[in-house]
Amino acid sequence: MNAQKIYEVFARKSHEEPLLHVGSVNAPNDELARVYAWTAYDEEKWVEMCVVFRQHVIPVLNATTQPIWGN
Repeated sequence: MNAQKIYEVFARKSHEEPLLHVGSVNAPNDELARVYAWTAYDEEKWVEMCVVFRQHVIPVLNATTQPIWGN
């Protein structure tokens, strides 16, 4: 069984808006992360949605004193 990884989900409602962080999903791989993100956050009419493996996010501020993410 594959270990679950945390992915951050970003989306936008129009091409003019910036990508917004809308939540996170746990998935064993990138493909399932895409499916889980869509099913969990499909209540809006997004023009774009993407997932980022949390370990690939590069913090700019010191994240050791205050965590960036809730889980």
